[in-house]
Amino acid sequence: QLQASGGGLVQAGGSLRLSCAASGRTFSMYDMGWFRQLPGKEREFVAAISRSGGNIAYVDSVKGRFTISRENAKNTVYLQMNSLKPEDTAVYYCAARFRASSNSYYTQTNDYDYWGQGTQVTVSS
Repeated sequence: QLQASGGGLVQAGGSLRLSCAASGRTFSMYDMGWFRQLPGKEREFVAAISRSGGNIAYVDSVKGRFTISRENAKNTVYLQMNSLKPEDTAVYYCAARFRASSNSYYTQTNDYDYWGQGTQVTVSS
């Protein structure tokens, strides 16, 4: 089970940190990702991190502004979002993927096995 939190309302240029807490003992075996979705739009990839934390990817629009990280000891993955823009407004979802031999990042929604409930991020201009 994944529980996302940390969303809210922020002015353009501001920052938020999203957290995604996972239950269970095998969090370190999961590759993790963050996606976002607007009403009526497809869910889009934002950032991903491998189980070891050594492989990371971002969508071009957030590079240099967002940072994904994880603390396996706390069963938590984070998304630090700086210099937020109105176009970052969306519901943000965390996702987890488990494969016995995987240690990579994944950018497609159908790569993932489990999803959190989403947290709303609203950036005002």
